[in-house]
Amino acid sequence: MKKLSVALVALFLCGASLFAQDKKEIIKTGYNLGPLPVVAYDADKGFQAGAILNVFDYGDGHNYPNYDSKLYIEASFYTKGSQLYQLRYDNKELIPGVRWSSALRVNIDKAYDFYGFGGYQTYFNHELIADGKDDPNLPLFNPFYRYSRKEMLFKSDFLGRINDNLQWEAGVFANYFNLGSIDYASINKGKDPAKKYPEGAPTLFDIYKKAGVISEAEADGGWASGLRAGLVYDSRDKEGAPTRGIWAEGHITAALPGISETPYYRYALTWRQYLPIIGNDVLTFAYRAMYEGTFGNEAPFYALSYMTVMGEKSDLEGMGGYNTVRGIMRTRAVGLDMATYNAELRWRFTKFTAGRQNIALGLSAFSDGTMVTRSRDLGVLASYASALSTLGSLLGTDLSSKIVTDREKDAPHITVGAGFRFIMNENFIVAAEYGMPVTHFMKNSPLYNQDGTGAFYLNLGYLF
Repeated sequence: MKKLSVALVALFLCGASLFAQDKKEIIKTGYNLGPLPVVAYDADKGFQAGAILNVFDYGDGHNYPNYDSKLYIEASFYTKGSQLYQLRYDNKELIPGVRWSSALRVNIDKAYDFYGFGGYQTYFNHELIADGKDDPNLPLFNPFYRYSRKEMLFKSDFLGRINDNLQWEAGVFANYFNLGSIDYASINKGKDPAKKYPEGAPTLFDIYKKAGVISEAEADGGWASGLRAGLVYDSRDKEGAPTRGIWAEGHITAALPGISETPYYRYALTWRQYLPIIGNDVLTFAYRAMYEGTFGNEAPFYALSYMTVMGEKSDLEGMGGYNTVRGIMRTRAVGLDMATYNAELRWRFTKFTAGRQNIALGLSAFSDGTMVTRSRDLGVLASYASALSTLGSLLGTDLSSKIVTDREKDAPHITVGAGFRFIMNENFIVAAEYGMPVTHFMKNSPLYNQDGTGAFYLNLGYLF
């Protein structure tokens, strides 16, 4: 879900490997600049175009393959209407004994994904979406599972060492959300009248607001700001592409009264482990287990679709999509408490030096999964659904039987997939991956296509 440098660079360096097979690794020093165009694809956002600037400072090389500091700047645009602006800074040397990381991200989405709460407790009407693509009498774009969202996420974190592997984490965050219903004038602009989406038709977001599942206090968004603190255990051999060790952490997020529209308190627990099967970085099994939960029963819905992280990166959008569960639709599973896993087999089938850069090529096979373990209360929505039958004619379907199911709890959303990696200097990593939800193979099940039909991603980095 993010960015990709021009793939021709990878192809050129692959060809260069025919003439530069020296496998002795170069110790990088000083600054490495990476101004690059962005040409990428994300199934949730469409094709991406823009530019990034990646600056790695390796200093005298004593930390290589890890860097001393890193600056990342991005401005990009997606064909489905999103805009993304990012600034990230990570420094291990400026404050003695302390790592300082900050991130600022601005996202503008005219049609952000919204599939309700509770995972499979909310029905995804894939027939409705398919009909809109195939029936010439229906709109080309159906925004039933969309709403308008603008966000600004800022965080600044500090990490200090307790002993060789154990570290403390502390940080501040300030997030702003501007939310609303779909802008019909925008999505219908320039379309044939027969292909315009009817402005009187409600979206699932509208229905949730009218039913009271989304309260007035949270429906428009607002500020969510406060503090984070936690502990991390890190025994990885390297950061960008680890092949052995453990990286585990737990932290608490407190969106505080007075500086948050709707205060809330959440926690996150993550265990990542990297197991070398064949040494020298050839074959590695890596897995990640996460639990993201809420203290109490209250948290604004816009805070639940993120995996909170400390460090260089901004909070990750999910559950679903490239950053969390590859192959299912972004935000398909949203709840107060979530359990998630990723398991991946990583094979580097060649490595070489070219143009004074350390290059490796790799393949991977993976399985991801997530599940809502505690949802927001949907009881009021179930009772409200009976009043929706009169709206069915607007969408060509019976809404009362499509927005809720008779499930009392969610079930695991599982995907399988494979990918390719181009790895330069252990930190610049280009990824191409495809994930497929298991439910796509369950044609005789009520869960058939409830997670979508699969997704392809061109991106940077490893998932974890």
